[in-house]
Amino acid sequence: MLDANLQAQLKGYLERLQQPIELIASLDDRAESQQVRELLSEIVGLSDKITLRTDGSDARRPSFQITRQGADMGVRFAALPMGHEFTSLVLALLQAGGYPPKVEADLIEQIKALEPEQDLVFETWMSLTCHNCPDVVQALNLMAVLNPRIKHVAIDGGFFQKEVEDRQIMAVPSMFLNGQPFGQGRMGLEEILAKIDTGATARDAAKLSAKAPYDVLIVGGGPAGAAAAIYAARKGIRTGVAAERFGGQVLDTMAIENYVSIKETDGPKFAVALEEHVKTYDVDIMNMQRAEALRADGGMVEVTLASGATLKSKSVILATGARWRDMNVPGEAEYRTKGVTYCPHCDGPLFKGKKVAVIGGGNSGVEAAIDLAGVVDHVTLLEFDSQLRADAVLQRKLHSLPNVRVLVNAQTTEVKGDGSKVVGLAYKDRKTNELHSIDIAGVFVQIGLVPNTAWLKGSGVELSPRGEIIVNSHGQTSVPGVYAAGDVTTVPYKQIVIAVGQGATAALGAFDHLIRTSAPAEA
Repeated sequence: MLDANLQAQLKGYLERLQQPIELIASLDDRAESQQVRELLSEIVGLSDKITLRTDGSDARRPSFQITRQGADMGVRFAALPMGHEFTSLVLALLQAGGYPPKVEADLIEQIKALEPEQDLVFETWMSLTCHNCPDVVQALNLMAVLNPRIKHVAIDGGFFQKEVEDRQIMAVPSMFLNGQPFGQGRMGLEEILAKIDTGATARDAAKLSAKAPYDVLIVGGGPAGAAAAIYAARKGIRTGVAAERFGGQVLDTMAIENYVSIKETDGPKFAVALEEHVKTYDVDIMNMQRAEALRADGGMVEVTLASGATLKSKSVILATGARWRDMNVPGEAEYRTKGVTYCPHCDGPLFKGKKVAVIGGGNSGVEAAIDLAGVVDHVTLLEFDSQLRADAVLQRKLHSLPNVRVLVNAQTTEVKGDGSKVVGLAYKDRKTNELHSIDIAGVFVQIGLVPNTAWLKGSGVELSPRGEIIVNSHGQTSVPGVYAAGDVTTVPYKQIVIAVGQGATAALGAFDHLIRTSAPAEA
């Protein structure tokens, strides 16, 4: 299962094991079980601190437990954890073996201190092609290692298709807690803890509100926010970052191939690098904090967070980015995660052998259709305009695929469902005004982005008709002391490299503002 290079890398990692661990497999006669057996056998052969048992009693087969010898840790994989989940496997092995996790000490103590009324049994449905799933799997695995009252199993939907259908799981990662839906989509350790340890929100809000005012407060932790933080901190001024999730849209980006000096990488790796770079400076990072209001008064800017906390700063840089645009048609909201999805890389494998639709004929839509064509039975791509807007090379590839149909002048009017899942899509031919319907199991929406500025209404910050923050060449907004950068602004071409440059510009602009407003008056 592992080539020579992977074996060498894994052997090096396993040398860090501090305590012996045990792999307990529950197998049957399926081919998938044989693959899991082979993988586990290869792992055992790489370290004398690992043993394998094949007498597991889990009903879900194939699966295996990772536990410290003499303990009963609740870390399980009902999967062959390769692809994006190979890192999850390696981390689970190391952490079960006593290797300290790279997590803040206060989070570790918070996990250990959890004393739920009943055991917390988590299930995460994932796919090996999902780049959002490892964050969830790794967070819950760590919690299961640290607290004996927490159990977690990561399940590959491709191994257990009947369960996927019975539970009507149509998007990954999908999390269940004690048999009930818990969350869907990317969730980090802090977000999961916030949902479990509800008392922590009030405690954190009080701590945040008590913080001294910043010189520069950046709202948003994507490329623009990270660059702004670095450039501000280098000036030696008090800098803070309040981010709903550090990394922003980059976390949902599968491939990055045009960032200058980096030939290729993926979004999650890039996001980690951004945060690590920011942490090399004296920056107060406040993650999992969503801004809800902004008020500028008396030379100080206040930002109110969803937790109820209020942060104060002499200047603020808004870098809240954008989110996927909704179709805003009947059925879309009702069937979100039940067939309506926004990530072909994550959710595509769940629609294997089925018919799906892609909405949008730009690069994102055409790329999604191309990727899905290799997994699903048939793809129908619908474009509102009279022609596709994707690059010519992508269009040529799309038209070469036998199981793809392209509809232009097609206005989606409704997502149809049977009460539990998507079963069809209605659209209007904009040339003839005729209404049509197609039978599909999934809708992948790829129609662009919307700036995250709804929370700024009434703040005095001027917005464009599209809801973008209007800025000048220095990143300054209409409110003195308030700057903005990245995809949330009117600056054209929403690209990572441009957002980074804007972040730096806004930080330098804010620093210049501080110098000018703090200078002593002329005698």
